[in-house]
Amino acid sequence: MRFVRGLGGALLWIGASLLGLVAVLLCVTVILLPVGIPLLMLARRMFTRSVALMLPRAMSHPVDEGRKKGKKLSRKARKKAKKKAKRQAEKAAKKLSR
Repeated sequence: MRFVRGLGGALLWIGASLLGLVAVLLCVTVILLPVGIPLLMLARRMFTRSVALMLPRAMSHPVDEGRKKGKKLSRKARKKAKKKAKRQAEKAAKKLSR
């Protein structure tokens, strides 16, 4: 899967570079400037997406990965706290029954 994503990112990178080249050529001609500027912005978005495809998910979406990690850690902490509270309640019950 990682190879396929990397290959897709590489192909998208090549396409973005070609589109950027065409956009720059259109921007040079003053008459076609209104067409070249949006194409240049599209090429920039394509470059961004291609880099995101080549990188691991944790690097391309660090906020999402941090949220996932935080949820996982909070679940573990909640389970530990429940176990600890249950043990403390059992100890207190034993002391009261003596």
